[in-house]
Amino acid sequence: MAKSGLLKSSIAKKVAMALSGLFLMLFLAQHFLINLTSVISADIFNAMSHFMGTNPLIQFVIQPILIVGVIFHFIMGFVLDIQNKKARPIGYASYNGAANASWASRNMIISGSVILAFLALHFYDFWVPEIVYKYVEFNPADETRYAHELAEKFVSPVRTGLYSLSFVLLSLHLRHGFSSSFQSVGANNKYTKGMKNFGLWFSVIVPLGFVFIALFHHFNH
Repeated sequence: MAKSGLLKSSIAKKVAMALSGLFLMLFLAQHFLINLTSVISADIFNAMSHFMGTNPLIQFVIQPILIVGVIFHFIMGFVLDIQNKKARPIGYASYNGAANASWASRNMIISGSVILAFLALHFYDFWVPEIVYKYVEFNPADETRYAHELAEKFVSPVRTGLYSLSFVLLSLHLRHGFSSSFQSVGANNKYTKGMKNFGLWFSVIVPLGFVFIALFHHFNH
């Protein structure tokens, strides 16, 4: 019974983590599409960013949900990693991970930790200054400032390089995570193959799209 309870608990955790990961992918796609407009038209990017930054529903409902979702996803990742290590019957000394799984699947906790550190930097770079600008300094609304502020973030080659590396790791993390999400929620039907292919393309196009945006602003500043 104890083992059965543990199994149910483990499955529930995996399902919860999978669903939170899929939710974060929706945010990532939306974030990418908005940022992509910055290389097409500064005016469009400014208008969309101003709307996102002044809409009360986004600021005080969706944004807190997103932050909680990020924290929950990564906490569950660490919990499941510890649980899996305890459940593994063979010690690490004799465990040949490379023979049983890809690098991405064996190092999800590493790539996840790097991505978490990047997200903390990202919030510090973009979210904190936005809060200070509006609610600490009480500056007047300026709908034209966003494109310039974004470009300024990628002047430094070191920052741009770290940003790009983080998204390469995110690509690997997404590629394995999306496939695992379907296994966790028990999805297995005629649409499964198509969704997994979509996940593969998503894990390549969106992260590398962010890298392109960073490099574009770095070299065109």
